[in-house]
Amino acid sequence: MDAVIETAWTVPAVKAALEETSLVREGELTARVLEGADPVLLVTMHEYGDLPIYLSVGGAQIVCSVLLWPVSEQSDTARFNEFLLKAQRVVPLSNFAITTVGDQDVYELMGELSSKTTLQTILIELRTLAENAIDATSLRDTFAA
Repeated sequence: MDAVIETAWTVPAVKAALEETSLVREGELTARVLEGADPVLLVTMHEYGDLPIYLSVGGAQIVCSVLLWPVSEQSDTARFNEFLLKAQRVVPLSNFAITTVGDQDVYELMGELSSKTTLQTILIELRTLAENAIDATSLRDTFAA
């Protein structure tokens, strides 16, 4: 069973921990806090083509997400969406969603963690989500064929 920490993470605390830990490989990622109503951590995964991952903390959970592509660009969206709902295991430890950005619906890949999980588990989630986002892109291309 995964160990937990006593105090729940905050976005600034995750940023500071990522910058100080030896668990992050040199040049693997950079993290920047985006201020807003609730701060969000933008983690740029350099080993995955500078893939942006957004990390937020709220209540009992940490949510990590990657914006994929506009729903309007997916051929046969109804069939693709049905496929995603039936094939949850295509991208392990991640879930597909549709979120609205501006006035456009966008596919999103996300993972959730306890806000009291270890930094090592947060790093595993970031790396897994990055890999799954790359896999999801190839799934999009395969599905369109």
